[in-house]
Amino acid sequence: MSSSVLRFLSAKLRQRRQETGTRWRRLSVGRQALPTLAPLRSAHPYARLAAGFGIGTTTAYRYITEAVAVLAALAPTLAEAVRTASSKAFVLLDGTLLPIDRIAADRPYYSGKHKRHGMNVQILADPLGRLLWASPALPGAVHDVRAAREHGISDALVQAILTLQLASSDR
Repeated sequence: MSSSVLRFLSAKLRQRRQETGTRWRRLSVGRQALPTLAPLRSAHPYARLAAGFGIGTTTAYRYITEAVAVLAALAPTLAEAVRTASSKAFVLLDGTLLPIDRIAADRPYYSGKHKRHGMNVQILADPLGRLLWASPALPGAVHDVRAAREHGISDALVQAILTLQLASSDR
Protein backbone atom coordinates (compact mmCIF):
# COMPACT_ATOMS: atom_id res chain seq x y z
CA MET A 1 0.00 0.00 0.00
CA SER A 2 1.19 3.50 -0.70
CA SER A 3 2.01 5.98 2.03
CA SER A 4 -0.73 8.31 0.74
CA VAL A 5 -3.37 5.60 1.34
CA LEU A 6 -1.97 5.06 4.82
CA ARG A 7 -2.07 8.81 5.56
CA PHE A 8 -5.62 9.08 4.19
CA LEU A 9 -6.94 6.24 6.35
CA SER A 10 -5.05 7.55 9.38
CA ALA A 11 -6.67 10.97 8.97
CA LYS A 12 -10.14 9.41 8.69
CA LEU A 13 -9.51 7.24 11.76
CA ARG A 14 -8.28 10.28 13.70
CA GLN A 15 -11.44 12.16 12.71
CA ARG A 16 -13.62 9.22 13.84
CA ARG A 17 -11.81 9.01 17.17
CA GLN A 18 -12.44 12.72 17.73
CA GLU A 19 -16.13 12.36 16.81
CA THR A 20 -16.64 9.43 19.18
CA GLY A 21 -14.55 10.95 21.96
CA THR A 22 -12.10 8.05 22.18
CA ARG A 23 -9.51 8.82 24.84
CA TRP A 24 -6.98 6.02 24.58
CA ARG A 25 -6.05 3.22 22.23
CA ARG A 26 -3.18 0.75 22.32
CA LEU A 27 -2.13 1.76 18.79
CA SER A 28 -1.97 5.21 17.23
CA VAL A 29 -4.16 5.85 14.19
CA GLY A 30 -1.20 5.31 11.89
CA ARG A 31 -0.42 1.95 13.50
CA GLN A 32 -4.13 1.01 13.41
CA ALA A 33 -4.29 1.69 9.67
CA LEU A 34 -1.46 -0.76 8.91
CA PRO A 35 -3.13 -3.97 10.16
CA THR A 36 -6.35 -2.80 8.51
CA LEU A 37 -4.79 -2.43 5.09
CA ALA A 38 -2.74 -5.62 5.35
CA PRO A 39 -5.68 -8.06 5.04
CA LEU A 40 -7.00 -6.04 2.11
CA ARG A 41 -3.68 -6.64 0.34
CA SER A 42 -3.03 -10.22 1.46
CA ALA A 43 -4.93 -12.81 3.44
CA HIS A 44 -3.07 -12.66 6.75
CA PRO A 45 -5.09 -14.12 9.62
CA TYR A 46 -5.99 -11.78 12.49
CA ALA A 47 -3.86 -13.81 14.91
CA ARG A 48 -0.74 -13.19 12.82
CA LEU A 49 -1.53 -9.47 12.47
CA ALA A 50 -2.18 -9.19 16.20
CA ALA A 51 1.13 -10.86 17.05
CA GLY A 52 2.99 -8.61 14.62
CA PHE A 53 1.57 -5.46 16.19
CA GLY A 54 1.75 -6.64 19.80
CA ILE A 55 -2.01 -6.58 20.40
CA GLY A 56 -4.63 -9.23 21.11
CA THR A 57 -6.58 -10.94 18.35
CA THR A 58 -9.83 -9.38 19.59
CA THR A 59 -8.25 -5.92 19.53
CA ALA A 60 -6.99 -6.52 15.98
CA TYR A 61 -10.51 -7.56 14.96
CA ARG A 62 -12.04 -4.42 16.56
CA TYR A 63 -9.45 -2.13 14.93
CA ILE A 64 -9.97 -3.67 11.50
CA THR A 65 -13.76 -3.63 11.83
CA GLU A 66 -13.68 0.04 12.85
CA ALA A 67 -11.42 1.02 9.95
CA VAL A 68 -13.49 -0.94 7.42
CA ALA A 69 -16.61 0.87 8.68
CA VAL A 70 -14.80 4.21 8.19
CA LEU A 71 -13.87 3.21 4.63
CA ALA A 72 -17.37 1.90 3.90
CA ALA A 73 -18.88 5.24 4.94
CA LEU A 74 -16.82 6.88 2.18
CA ALA A 75 -18.15 4.57 -0.52
CA PRO A 76 -20.71 5.97 -2.96
CA THR A 77 -24.33 4.90 -2.71
CA LEU A 78 -26.04 3.10 -5.57
CA ALA A 79 -27.85 6.33 -6.52
CA GLU A 80 -24.53 8.22 -6.72
CA ALA A 81 -23.00 5.41 -8.81
CA VAL A 82 -25.97 5.41 -11.18
CA ARG A 83 -25.67 9.19 -11.58
CA THR A 84 -22.02 8.70 -12.51
CA ALA A 85 -22.92 5.80 -14.79
CA SER A 86 -25.45 7.91 -16.66
CA SER A 87 -22.60 10.03 -18.04
CA LYS A 88 -20.81 6.96 -19.44
CA ALA A 89 -21.34 5.29 -22.81
CA PHE A 90 -21.93 2.02 -20.97
CA VAL A 91 -21.21 0.40 -17.62
CA LEU A 92 -20.25 -3.11 -16.63
CA LEU A 93 -22.27 -5.05 -14.07
CA ASP A 94 -20.72 -8.28 -12.87
CA GLY A 95 -20.94 -10.50 -9.84
CA THR A 96 -18.05 -12.14 -8.11
CA LEU A 97 -17.73 -14.78 -5.44
CA LEU A 98 -15.51 -13.88 -2.50
CA PRO A 99 -14.28 -17.15 -0.98
CA ILE A 100 -14.91 -17.68 2.75
CA ASP A 101 -14.29 -20.46 5.25
CA ARG A 102 -17.53 -22.25 6.06
CA ILE A 103 -18.61 -25.74 6.93
CA ALA A 104 -20.93 -27.95 4.89
CA ALA A 105 -23.89 -27.03 7.14
CA ASP A 106 -23.73 -23.44 5.82
CA ARG A 107 -25.53 -24.38 2.60
CA PRO A 108 -26.69 -20.84 1.64
CA TYR A 109 -23.04 -19.80 1.33
CA TYR A 110 -22.15 -22.65 -1.01
CA SER A 111 -21.91 -21.72 -4.68
CA GLY A 112 -22.66 -24.71 -6.89
CA LYS A 113 -21.13 -22.90 -9.87
CA HIS A 114 -17.78 -22.36 -8.14
CA LYS A 115 -17.96 -25.48 -5.94
CA ARG A 116 -16.97 -23.55 -2.80
CA HIS A 117 -18.39 -21.39 -0.03
CA GLY A 118 -18.43 -17.65 -0.60
CA MET A 119 -20.23 -14.34 -0.61
CA ASN A 120 -21.76 -12.90 -3.79
CA VAL A 121 -20.86 -9.25 -4.45
CA GLN A 122 -22.13 -7.25 -7.44
CA ILE A 123 -19.73 -4.75 -9.01
CA LEU A 124 -20.63 -1.75 -11.18
CA ALA A 125 -17.66 -0.45 -13.19
CA ASP A 126 -17.07 2.13 -15.91
CA PRO A 127 -15.73 1.21 -19.40
CA LEU A 128 -12.13 1.53 -18.15
CA GLY A 129 -12.80 -0.93 -15.34
CA ARG A 130 -12.82 1.64 -12.53
CA LEU A 131 -15.05 0.67 -9.65
CA LEU A 132 -18.21 2.80 -9.37
CA TRP A 133 -20.04 0.74 -6.75
CA ALA A 134 -19.88 -2.56 -4.89
CA SER A 135 -22.95 -4.14 -3.36
CA PRO A 136 -23.34 -5.52 0.12
CA ALA A 137 -22.48 -9.22 0.22
CA LEU A 138 -25.13 -11.91 -0.19
CA PRO A 139 -24.71 -15.66 0.39
CA GLY A 140 -22.81 -17.42 -2.40
CA ALA A 141 -25.81 -19.52 -3.44
CA VAL A 142 -27.56 -16.36 -4.70
CA HIS A 143 -27.40 -16.06 -8.51
CA ASP A 144 -26.04 -12.83 -10.00
CA VAL A 145 -29.35 -11.88 -11.62
CA ARG A 146 -31.24 -12.36 -8.35
CA ALA A 147 -28.57 -10.40 -6.47
CA ALA A 148 -28.85 -7.51 -8.93
CA ARG A 149 -32.63 -7.48 -8.48
CA GLU A 150 -32.40 -7.65 -4.67
CA HIS A 151 -30.01 -4.70 -4.57
CA GLY A 152 -32.21 -2.73 -6.98
CA ILE A 153 -29.42 -2.32 -9.51
CA SER A 154 -31.59 -3.23 -12.51
CA ASP A 155 -34.37 -0.81 -11.52
CA ALA A 156 -31.92 2.02 -10.79
CA LEU A 157 -30.16 1.64 -14.15
CA VAL A 158 -33.44 1.40 -16.08
CA GLN A 159 -34.72 4.52 -14.28
CA ALA A 160 -31.52 6.37 -15.18
CA ILE A 161 -31.89 5.37 -18.84
CA LEU A 162 -35.52 6.52 -18.90
CA THR A 163 -34.55 9.83 -17.29
CA LEU A 164 -31.83 10.36 -19.90
CA GLN A 165 -34.22 9.53 -22.74
CA LEU A 166 -36.83 11.95 -21.40
CA ALA A 167 -34.22 14.69 -20.98
CA SER A 168 -32.90 14.20 -24.51
CA SER A 169 -36.42 14.15 -26.04
CA ASP A 170 -37.22 17.50 -24.37
CA ARG A 171 -34.43 19.21 -26.25
